Amino acid sequence: MLARRTFLATSATATAAGIGGISAQPAAAAEGAASEKPRRDEDFLALLTGAADTRAAAVLDGYEDNITELRDRGKARAAARSLRTLTSVHVHAASAHHHDGALLGPLQELADALADEQFDDGLWDQGAVHSPPDTAFSVVDLNIAHALLDKDGERATSKLRTTIERILRKAGPGLAHGGVHTANHRWLVCSALSRIHRRWPDPAYPRRIDAWLAEGIDQLAGGEYSERSPTYSAVVTNPALLTIARFHDRRDLYAHVRDNLTASLYVTEPNGEVESVHSRRQDQAALRYLPEFWLQYRELAIRDGDGTFAAMAALIQERGLAQTFGETPPGDRLAEVLDRPELARELPAVKELPTDFEHHDDSCRLVRVRRGERTASIFGGTDLPELHAISSGLSTNPTFFKMRKGAAILDSLRLAPQFFSLGPFRSEGLERQGDAWRLHAEVRAAFHQPLPRRHRRKDGRYPLTDDGRFWSAMDFPHRPKEYRALRTEILVRETDDGGWELSFDVSESAVPLAVELCFRRGGKLAGDGLEPVDGAEDTYQLVSGEASYTMGQDRITFGPGNGKGGKQPPVVESGERYTWMNGSLTPDGIRVLITGRSPLTYRMTLR
Repeated sequence: MLARRTFLATSATATAAGIGGISAQPAAAAEGAASEKPRRDEDFLALLTGAADTRAAAVLDGYEDNITELRDRGKARAAARSLRTLTSVHVHAASAHHHDGALLGPLQELADALADEQFDDGLWDQGAVHSPPDTAFSVVDLNIAHALLDKDGERATSKLRTTIERILRKAGPGLAHGGVHTANHRWLVCSALSRIHRRWPDPAYPRRIDAWLAEGIDQLAGGEYSERSPTYSAVVTNPALLTIARFHDRRDLYAHVRDNLTASLYVTEPNGEVESVHSRRQDQAALRYLPEFWLQYRELAIRDGDGTFAAMAALIQERGLAQTFGETPPGDRLAEVLDRPELARELPAVKELPTDFEHHDDSCRLVRVRRGERTASIFGGTDLPELHAISSGLSTNPTFFKMRKGAAILDSLRLAPQFFSLGPFRSEGLERQGDAWRLHAEVRAAFHQPLPRRHRRKDGRYPLTDDGRFWSAMDFPHRPKEYRALRTEILVRETDDGGWELSFDVSESAVPLAVELCFRRGGKLAGDGLEPVDGAEDTYQLVSGEASYTMGQDRITFGPGNGKGGKQPPVVESGERYTWMNGSLTPDGIRVLITGRSPLTYRMTLR
């Protein structure tokens, strides 16, 4: 009972002090219910408390490595997060570590190291010299830790609180005057400043926050932010906007988070993975997971009385600690809930989650289809057709189709023609055509003619220019050109039996090509027409008939094969943009190649 009374007292104090930020009742609550006392979700608290205790034990074993990383490499984030995690279990009465004196030494060591390594301008490096956004990550964590310690008021943490306060006060001016790198950094810096300003006001802080916010939130029509990244939505932008809404009185920002969480409903797989093929960041070819959005769904479910968001939060809680959590271990979440006790209220009544839909996000050129445990993604929105560049911050993943039947997962389907080493097919659009979705592209490469007389130079020193594939001192823009082209159209159609039909039409030039299917590791391939590809591990060519990929009780059958021979080798070219630096686009998994030669009309079925 002591733990329950302590938590309730903490909740009341936090709300009175403005730390909790959200009113005592959800915004959508009826007037007649305004006097009802919110009930706590005991199972939720118990889950987080147990996870935090386990996490704290791991932190105690490894915090010295965090300090070494900070002192030797200037990276503060792990040390600040470890301090936050240890603080959460130290102040939480239900924790096995509550007011445990054994935590005081490590906590003070972490704080002292963070203070010692802080530059005169209040910043840390974290891999980028004197970095305001990287500092902001740590400032958010340290601010939460300080608020919890201050609220707890234990005499033994007086020196620790003083050290953290000194760090935070010193960091404020650097954040208020420093710059950023990426779109999400703006909101991260604003969230850090809003927290500091609440405790130690400075007119420079709200001015800087308002200057960043005046640029407008970079949200696309479909609900994704401009980076289209589930990682940065969940880990940076949504938490930052929620913080600014609370501490800087910008309640309009809740709508942006709400729209993003709604969009995320449709890119979530039944097993909790989140589609990222459309991302413009490094997660465009990596797995991301629903639990990163956990507290955001929970917060807006409680705030708005939203049953769908409540269902997402309840689903994550029901799956427990055995699921993959991604960037943030579940034990690190306790600090956020102690900082915002309203997150521990019982969820509103849940509604059924959407499990049968066809969702088109035109702003990302992404289609998501779900039929129970079967899902598919159709993607035609890379940035390459418009910008003709491959770079950090651009969407360049050439995967245009993915599908799942339960545990049987086709992680990637690509088309790779050998055309002037321009690389795989990347669609120039995605639109509905009858009962199918149409992907299409036309790529061109030039042969260059002699320069016109007026552009010739006797010294032969022509400017270094780009012909679209490579650079040379040839003054390409002024040369007449003779073009070769390759046209591709792919129609993707859902079939009546729950499968898919892909119709390929590749024309204009005669080149070898390969359709590349990449299945999740762990399953088994079978098919009489499968042949191993020499020199390529876990890679096969489907020469004839159909083949199948089986994982457990689930199976994807695909084909047919399209023959073999010297004119259609089982080769996938990544393109000169990658290969000149020995780079590769090869996805991880079990690959099957179906080869051919254009002009080609080919129909593939997957069921």
